Amino acid sequence: MRVEIWSDIACPWCYIGKARFEKGLAAFAHRDEVEVVHRSFELDPNRVKGDTAPVLEMLATKYGRTLEEARAMEEHVASNARSEGLGYRTEGRDHGNTFDIHRLLHLARDRGRQNELLDLAYRANFAEERSVFDPETLVALGMEAGLEEAEVRSVLADESAYADAVRADEREAAELGANGVPFFVLDRRYGVSGGQPAEVFTQALEQAWQGRALQPVGGGDAEACGPDGACAVPKP
Repeated sequence: MRVEIWSDIACPWCYIGKARFEKGLAAFAHRDEVEVVHRSFELDPNRVKGDTAPVLEMLATKYGRTLEEARAMEEHVASNARSEGLGYRTEGRDHGNTFDIHRLLHLARDRGRQNELLDLAYRANFAEERSVFDPETLVALGMEAGLEEAEVRSVLADESAYADAVRADEREAAELGANGVPFFVLDRRYGVSGGQPAEVFTQALEQAWQGRALQPVGGGDAEACGPDGACAVPKP
């Protein structure tokens, strides 16, 4: 069975959803026969490369909230992350264009190191004081994931490298009807949207394994990030 996951490094629910999916996969009897492929989805594709902004300020502007309200929104996400054993900083993170990260993730997939780089990038963005929008940080993360420094630098220097692969993933997401991430597709027969609980992923894997028809799984209120970069906001 193949599971394809559309996500973005800038999406906190993708970070959380990956951890929940992996817990759900661990409880699946046929987990050793599941291939997981991570695909590209940019939350803010129109943001100019190099244009970054503090996350709290971005959230306050996007939702018309005060900085204190934005901080409370981040605490809501952080509590969900920490409940999954994930680190999460609510201060000091920045937001920017993730196209280069997606290009490197395609390189990592070709080298069999995609999951390693994705985990490192998520951790750097959400839990550590390392900006994934800094090219030197990306080089360091690539090397930590087991990629060759020269190859990482070559991809980052050539803006056309893996650009078509990223765009192809994004077109495919649109064709499949993905209007937010994380978005999970199981054997092209089953779709799961949002950072669902681990048991929902286990149920979806079991049903997909049995070959049932494509249909949505889980509740419609699972938190996710939309194509305009907006993420679910906790109700006051």
